[in-house]
Amino acid sequence: MAEPVRERKKPLPEIVPLTQPFWEATAKKQLVIQRCSDCRAWVWCPRPACVECGSERLHWTPVSGRGKIFAFSVIREVVGRSLRAFEGDIPYVAAWIDLDEGPRLLSNIVDCPIEKVKIGMEVEAVFEEVAPGIFLPKFKPSN
Repeated sequence: MAEPVRERKKPLPEIVPLTQPFWEATAKKQLVIQRCSDCRAWVWCPRPACVECGSERLHWTPVSGRGKIFAFSVIREVVGRSLRAFEGDIPYVAAWIDLDEGPRLLSNIVDCPIEKVKIGMEVEAVFEEVAPGIFLPKFKPSN
């Protein structure tokens, strides 16, 4: 008898006190990034101290969610068992986004045919609910 197919679930973000303000903002369809109160550097990924000056005086700052694609890759194959939950999404685009305010973050490009994705393309954040109350920021071409 064949073994039943187990549903594979995608991993969800681990929401800890350090990252909670980010996830609270995404639930409101807003994007926030840490910024140092002392040297004004942007800090991404979330950290307890500034990577530039070491200050612990970081605050969550709203950003526009608009930017440009710095680099991207089209994912066409899942390698390894731990990523099998993403098979249904293939092909998809993973991209580094340079936000207009300066920080660079990694996300997905959505609502765009893969062959139209280009370096320098202007994009804007959209938010996908992946579990109750958990929204992932993704990016689509700007109008």
